[in-house]
Amino acid sequence: GGTACVVTGQPFDTAKVKMQTFPDMYKGIVDCFVKTYKQVGFRGFYKGTTPALVANIAENSVLFMCYGFCQQIVRRIVGVDRKTKLSDLQNAAAGSFASAFATLVLCPTELVKCRLQAMHEMQLSGKIIQGHNTVWSVVKSVIQKDGPLGFYRGLSSTLLREVPGYFFFFGGYELSRTFFASGRSKDELGPIPLILSGGFGGSCLWIAVYPVDCVKSRIQVLSMAGKQTGFMGTFVSLVRTEGVLALYSGLKPTMIRAFLANGALFLAYEYSRKLMMKQIDSY
Repeated sequence: GGTACVVTGQPFDTAKVKMQTFPDMYKGIVDCFVKTYKQVGFRGFYKGTTPALVANIAENSVLFMCYGFCQQIVRRIVGVDRKTKLSDLQNAAAGSFASAFATLVLCPTELVKCRLQAMHEMQLSGKIIQGHNTVWSVVKSVIQKDGPLGFYRGLSSTLLREVPGYFFFFGGYELSRTFFASGRSKDELGPIPLILSGGFGGSCLWIAVYPVDCVKSRIQVLSMAGKQTGFMGTFVSLVRTEGVLALYSGLKPTMIRAFLANGALFLAYEYSRKLMMKQIDSY
């Protein structure tokens, strides 16, 4: 699921990070794509793919594993049998709890990904003299400069994004599946309803938490140039100097990516899960 998500959405994610961190450099999504292609070529759209793959595979593995555990916790809280189907709202709450655990594996890999994606702009703006073009060089730089805890720059903003965001993510997904199932079992849904449901869930997540993600990207990328203020300091400084609309820089590529990538994520997740369950049942 994580792999399908990255392969589908990485170019849009790269545009999002560039536009969030350096909004003055780009007039819009088309301008960002054209300039990136001219400056770095097609590979520029897939900068940070390796950490993005690691991040998404790790995050979604932990997320969906914990989602199952958290569904059982929700069943205990509401006092129902472990086989009882949860409501869409209860599933949303379970997804929100699960995201807190996924954040711990996501934050370090996302920091490396964001830095690789915005390395060219950091050099152009004069914030750093020499950039790092490989995953290992970025990892080594973080360890030398800040130690292992340096990978958790932006952890609080990542948590602020993930916990409420995944409430809307799983809530939107389950609500949409309920709509398409219209009385039937959700497990009987075909690929198109699953893609649309996943896309809807992803869109709900990003609409709800986009300003928080913008602040997170700033913290993770700009901390390359030296000590960066925390979440509230970065948020206040950004709004004061660039205005509220700066919090929504890069929203368009994010929404395109959210629909396509999360549609692919849930399609791959549901079908791979069914395949694995068949293999287990056959033993």
